[in-house]
Amino acid sequence: MKVQAHSISVRKTAHYYTLGQPGPQVQYCWIACHGYGQLAKSFVHKFTEVSREDILVLAPEGFSRFYWKGFSGDVGASWMTREDRLDEIADYVRYLQTLYDHFIPQLAPDVRIILFGFSQGCATHCRWILQHFPRFDHLVLWAGLLPEDLDYRPHQDYFASKKLHFVYGIKDPFLTEERLQAHRQLIEEQQLNFRTNIFEGKHVVDRAALRKLDGRIRKEKLQNH
Repeated sequence: MKVQAHSISVRKTAHYYTLGQPGPQVQYCWIACHGYGQLAKSFVHKFTEVSREDILVLAPEGFSRFYWKGFSGDVGASWMTREDRLDEIADYVRYLQTLYDHFIPQLAPDVRIILFGFSQGCATHCRWILQHFPRFDHLVLWAGLLPEDLDYRPHQDYFASKKLHFVYGIKDPFLTEERLQAHRQLIEEQQLNFRTNIFEGKHVVDRAALRKLDGRIRKEKLQNH
């Protein structure tokens, strides 16, 4: 008898956290995807540094939860693994688009949309973007890199009006000089215009650096009005 692989689509309960209240007063919407092994309920607290009445932060959580110590202890979540990766990508892309479609119509018509990915969450955002092409203003890759298997060049017009940010700590053990150089080369090959910002730190969302980024985003909006 031959073993065969199958799949079936089922309903799945997705979890997300918010900081702020949706409504027409919201001028800035951050959609923040966590990194490997994190939980959205903890990750969303990073954004208290930029929290104001005119900000809404949406922090979705990856579907795949696991125990860090095997059978007990702290729980983390992942966006995908190499097993059935295309199915997992399709699931979370659909999930992010559902959140986007639910919340964005509730906000100010000219709301600035910031897609923020940390570590593994960077690839998560990029894959969603190149499947659904949502309206957004800023893409922030924080301590994470562009997925190398995507081709951004056919979509130059789409990215031309958007601000792209690459932020990382100079002591990040995961971003070696070799990986950074490969990333710079990929950005150049893909004809993307990223602004790079570094901070004195490791593989974290540095709060001071986050405040500076928020300030630049606000300044950019004022300059365009």
